[in-house]
Amino acid sequence: MNLGIAADHGGFTLKEEIKSWLASGGHQIKDFGAHTLDAFDDYPDFVVPLARAVAAGEVKYGIAICGSGVGASICANKIAGVRAALIHDSFSAHQGVEDDDMNLICLGGRVIGVKIAEELITAFLNARFIGAERHRRRLDKIKALEK
Repeated sequence: MNLGIAADHGGFTLKEEIKSWLASGGHQIKDFGAHTLDAFDDYPDFVVPLARAVAAGEVKYGIAICGSGVGASICANKIAGVRAALIHDSFSAHQGVEDDDMNLICLGGRVIGVKIAEELITAFLNARFIGAERHRRRLDKIKALEK
């Protein structure tokens, strides 16, 4: 699967571990940075290009990591066509895709460890949008807000 990943200094270490894990599973990974650990970098510099790539279909799904995951989530959702959420449990990881067509998962690099991140990403990537009428109706309302 073609995936994008991005992190600031707060998520850099987790990003590097997750990127290797995903690549070992056969996924194609586009790394939007940060490419070095810099305590003074800013998450929008990496999350915005990732979110734009998700919205444009350049990558199927995105993974954004900052210290808490909150800033990455707020930032990613400013890009039309992106449906991002901060995820810390496996139910929300798959339900966000199934019901809300989530296409970008946000994680807190200072909140969860590698194994939990792997579990959440697995649930996210294995889920599929159900497409029930009520879910499509709600998504249409969200899309209208983006205009």
